[in-house]
Amino acid sequence: MSESVILWGAAGGIGSALAAHLVEKGLKVLAAGHNVTTLTEITPYIFEADVNNPFSVQTAVTSMSQEIDQSALFIYACGDITSQQVAKMTLQTWQRILDANLTGAFLTTQSSIPLLAPTAHLFYLGAIHERLRLPGLSAYAAAKAGLEAFAETVRKETRMKVSVARPAAVATDFWQKVPFKLPPHHLTPQQVAEKIWQAYQEGHQGLLDLT
Repeated sequence: MSESVILWGAAGGIGSALAAHLVEKGLKVLAAGHNVTTLTEITPYIFEADVNNPFSVQTAVTSMSQEIDQSALFIYACGDITSQQVAKMTLQTWQRILDANLTGAFLTTQSSIPLLAPTAHLFYLGAIHERLRLPGLSAYAAAKAGLEAFAETVRKETRMKVSVARPAAVATDFWQKVPFKLPPHHLTPQQVAEKIWQAYQEGHQGLLDLT
């Protein structure tokens, strides 16, 4: 029987690359999140869910439990970004960025833990936030820093392997939301997916800088 992976944010730029790559490697990919119906040609295991809604997340996980007994791999690949200075940012915008990058990680992890094998490996898609403490990116940088603290705590509580993948610039739609140019030496979503797969194969734990 093939290993299974619970993949949240599967329809995003990096998420969809991960879904395709993991299917290619023989894993049973349970794809969850918004707009995942676009992945029906990649995997038949589709679970539409709002990662910021506890009921929606739990409903998706309950449906997953009908497809698998345990999962060897959990990946949280959701996120959002904006570029607004603190003096002008609304609470709604601040909350939206924290919800996508941090609160969603909490809700999906909490609901998914009962489906994870004792030896499961959890990956969270972070960022090299030390480089992102720039005007306009306060919410994003704070959320990604918080994600690392959250992931470390999950590791200590569950005693499972936990990694935070921290890619440098990646060619995704994120760059349309910020007033910065994509650096010439950037990663593709497919390269990020391959690096995460390699880290999983090697049992890497902790922070994983992808450059």
